[in-house]
Amino acid sequence: MSWYRDYVQRFYASRPGWVHGTKQFYDLCRRSIEQDTRILEVGPGPSNKTSRFLAGLGELDGVDLDAELENNDALTHAWQIESDDYPVPESHYAACVSNYVVEHVTNPQSHLREIHRVLRPGGRYIFRTPNRYHYVALVASLTPHWFHRLVANRLRGLDSEAHDPYPTVYRINSRTAVRKHAEATGFEVEELQLIESTPSYGAASRVLFLAGMAYERFVTSTERLAGLRANLLVILRKQP
Repeated sequence: MSWYRDYVQRFYASRPGWVHGTKQFYDLCRRSIEQDTRILEVGPGPSNKTSRFLAGLGELDGVDLDAELENNDALTHAWQIESDDYPVPESHYAACVSNYVVEHVTNPQSHLREIHRVLRPGGRYIFRTPNRYHYVALVASLTPHWFHRLVANRLRGLDSEAHDPYPTVYRINSRTAVRKHAEATGFEVEELQLIESTPSYGAASRVLFLAGMAYERFVTSTERLAGLRANLLVILRKQP
């Protein structure tokens, strides 16, 4: 899909100071996780760039509901789980990380309590997740899952072998929800950003790309519109 790469280069990468959303997330992890420590990735799935990046920061383990994590070549230890009950001791990790996972979590406080348990004092939970008030999440919330399976990968320009999207619930996907559930589980919200990057759901056509770009320009024009941006980047810290 050469036109999509060309458009990203033309309208985004060539802009002074522009940083891709994934790089923003990686930079957040890099400056928040001390080097050569233990890291737990929650929901890593099979081998991927994010897991390999995290493995470069320290010893990486993973827990996931999906057995595909057993094929993740970046993980030192990999455990398939059935609930928010991780087979690791208390205060074991300096950091936990998840990338596009918490939008699927049905019980945010159970999820956060278990991460709080396995983090050492002062440890951080760093995650990227969609903002429930962005147009993509709003459409997903108003349509059935069969519709997501039909169109989501096509709109992102993914090939036919790509994994179908998982069901989403968006229960910890706003600034208010993050703060509420963090406070209830003993976390401090150390950092919370809202960002808008390239229109990934515009990969299917130039018209969709340009519409998504217009939206991006609009919501990044002022901090008053930050609540409508695509993704949350969050750091939660366990009290020392």
